[in-house]
Amino acid sequence: MSTDASMRIPAPLAGIRVLDFTHVLAGPFCTRLLADLGADVVRVESSKHPDHPWQSTFVSADGRHASYLNTNRSKRSIAIDLKNEMGQKIAARLAAVSDIVIENFSAGVMDRLNLGYEMLSAINSRLIYVSMSGYGHSGPRRDWTSMNMNLQGYSGLMTVSGAEGDPPTAISNSWNDYIGGLHACFAILQALDERRDSAKGRRIDLSQFECSAAMIGSLLLSSAVDGKVPVRRGNRSDRSAPQGVYPCAGKDNWCALSVETNNQWQALAKLIGQERWATDARFENLAGRHENQNEIDQAISTWSKQYSSQEVKARLRAAGISADRVRRINEVVDGAAGSTVFSQMAERRVGSMRTTKLPFTLSSVDLPTPASAPSLGEHSGEVLRAWINCSDADIEHLKREQVLQ
Repeated sequence: MSTDASMRIPAPLAGIRVLDFTHVLAGPFCTRLLADLGADVVRVESSKHPDHPWQSTFVSADGRHASYLNTNRSKRSIAIDLKNEMGQKIAARLAAVSDIVIENFSAGVMDRLNLGYEMLSAINSRLIYVSMSGYGHSGPRRDWTSMNMNLQGYSGLMTVSGAEGDPPTAISNSWNDYIGGLHACFAILQALDERRDSAKGRRIDLSQFECSAAMIGSLLLSSAVDGKVPVRRGNRSDRSAPQGVYPCAGKDNWCALSVETNNQWQALAKLIGQERWATDARFENLAGRHENQNEIDQAISTWSKQYSSQEVKARLRAAGISADRVRRINEVVDGAAGSTVFSQMAERRVGSMRTTKLPFTLSSVDLPTPASAPSLGEHSGEVLRAWINCSDADIEHLKREQVLQ
């Protein structure tokens, strides 16, 4: 099929308006995904409560942290004081012409700002209204305060990470925020698809706690069936043995491998100089290799320490065994494979910056090129003019009333 300019397809969410009341990371990550897919995302911000996902060593002249620049790329910004009654009315007018309103405040905050679902859906029946609080907007936990760490703890995730004997172990890098953002994006796409037939909006009430619990579903199911607490495997696996990371020549160099079949096991035994293990009854099946994995790990480590991680990987792969060397973050960023993970984004504050991109491509679809994150209130005037037909005089009046701040 030809992929010339005449055959190109607009971005999936081109023309979709998103009014974004989110802050920190979970919500902004969701709306960044929407922007990457072509949506017009307008952040509602205020100088009284400046937002950034976390403190960064780089802070721009307009007060934007490096973390903000990546999470809020390709969006616009309008400054509105939502504690101001006139500001609430302006936000409601914007919602009336939006496709999506999204917020990740604690339960009840948007209602107190006169911007709750019941009020906004009454003036926009096609509105998809997304709430993504820590524990959802109903039930006994609705008023609980949430952060990534306590969500991981309460969901049970910390007790299935790490190895037996370890203290509860979190997955680093704000796992819950990213998982929550992904689930919210998926729900929004489904709601948009359904709206094409029904012409009606929906309320999406997302619980980030439940997102975390859903990611360990098989372990929860196993515990529900047999009443036992799942064993903490660390780098090991119920379905593969041996599996783990093994030291290689040099300082702090490692290679990861996983043996899934008996043929792979026999190949590994031969490779590490333990040919007799290929016929040893102790190792003839997965259960036996699990039981004796400490002995197996010691033999693999003795062998792997003789070679570089690159050489260990090459020898294992040549034998048909799944393996790869363990890379540090700087190697991921600077390595040749980084070109498929990262792109250089034009960012006016620093010239350009490396940023992650969507981990997929769509044939014949023109996805937008990532653009600089906005300054606070940078697009207030243009959004007010384009979305709700405010005149210059209207905008000046709002400024005098200290609404646009």
